Amino acid sequence: MQMEKMKVKKGWLAVRVGLEGDDGGFQRFVIPISYLYHSLFKRLLEKTQEVYGYHTTGPLKLPCSVDDFLHLRWRIEQEANLQHHHPGSFSFHSC
Repeated sequence: MQMEKMKVKKGWLAVRVGLEGDDGGFQRFVIPISYLYHSLFKRLLEKTQEVYGYHTTGPLKLPCSVDDFLHLRWRIEQEANLQHHHPGSFSFHSC
């Protein structure tokens, strides 16, 4: 399945989310670059490096179920809305 190539606005990053062998395949999301600095997202990036290494082509591919990614995104947005950061604990069930 060919991923749609659409321009991404400055300050945003396209990612592919999904697990190998998942029937749903990968879904494309566009996220703010600021996510890269969030502690929860950094843990997902560490897992990404373990699974795929540092050298990949195309959008950043995240080894996580879409449901877990949506929950992660929700947590990050909730913290941003509260204007303060509580790292808390969060585990990826699929990662």
